[in-house]
Amino acid sequence: MSESATGTIHDIGYQRYTGPRLGRSYSVRSLYAYSLRTVFGLGRGPKSKIFPFSLAGILLVIAVVVAAVKARFNVAIPPLDYANFPGTLSFLLMLFVATAAPELASRDLRNKVLPLYFSRPIGRDDYVLAKLAALVTGVFLTLAVPELVMFLGGAFSAGSASGVWSQFTALVPGLVVSAIFALVLSAVALLVASLSSRRAIAAGAVVALFLVTSPINGVLSVVGTGATRELAGLTSITGILAGLRAWLFSGSELDIGPYGPIYAAAAVVLVGLCTALLITRYRKVAS
Repeated sequence: MSESATGTIHDIGYQRYTGPRLGRSYSVRSLYAYSLRTVFGLGRGPKSKIFPFSLAGILLVIAVVVAAVKARFNVAIPPLDYANFPGTLSFLLMLFVATAAPELASRDLRNKVLPLYFSRPIGRDDYVLAKLAALVTGVFLTLAVPELVMFLGGAFSAGSASGVWSQFTALVPGLVVSAIFALVLSAVALLVASLSSRRAIAAGAVVALFLVTSPINGVLSVVGTGATRELAGLTSITGILAGLRAWLFSGSELDIGPYGPIYAAAAVVLVGLCTALLITRYRKVAS
C-alpha cells in the first residue's frame, strides 16, 4: 500500500511590489546616462578610459595653447577660430566616434543583451534615440569644453565689457558648429557600428567610411571647375560639414557658391536617413 504524497506550503516572505513604478521615461534617462558614461569609459576598467580621455585631452591642450598665445600677445580670438575649431580637428573627431560608437552598439550586440533591454518599458526606438543622444552629447562636450576654455582666455584678455561680449558672440557660432558636427558624425558612426558585433571591425568600418570618401572630395575640389568644384563637398561627410559651416558663417576659405542650402539639406537628409536606418536595424535585430 503506497503512502499518499503530502506537501507543506511555507511562507518565505514573498510580497507584491508596492513601490513607485518609474516607467518608460526613467528607463530611457537611465540608458542615456549609462551610455554617456560609456562614451568616456566611465564605470569600466582603466584601459577603456585611455583613448577617449586622451583625445579629449589633446583638444583641450590645443584650446589652452590658442588661448594662452592670444592672451600673451593681447590679441582677441577671432570669431572664425571658434567656428573653424571643429573642422580643423575633424580627423581627431573621426577617431573619437570610431571608438565610442562600437562601445555603444557592438558590445550589446555581441553580448546579446538587447532582449533584456526590451523586456522593460523601453522600446526599440527609445533604445536607438538614447544611444544616439548619448554619443551626440559626448562629442559635443569634447568640442564645447575646449571652446569654453578659449572663450575664458579671450574674455580675461579682452580688458573691457564690450570685448567680453564680442568673445561671447564669437563663441556662439562655434557651439552651433560643434553641435552640427556632433549630430552628423554620431548618426553616421552609430549606424555603421550597429552593423557588426565586433568592436574592432565596427571601428575600422567607421574610419574607412570617412577615409574613403574624403579623397573623392579632395580630387573634385582640385580638378573640378564651376559647379562641380563648389558641389564637391557633397561626396564626403566631412565635406558636407565644411560646406554647411561655410554657408552658415561667412569668411571660410571654402568656396561653395550659391549651394549653401543644398549642403544644409544634405546634412539634414544624412542625419534623418541614418536615424531611420538605425531604428529599422534594431527593429529587425531584436525581433
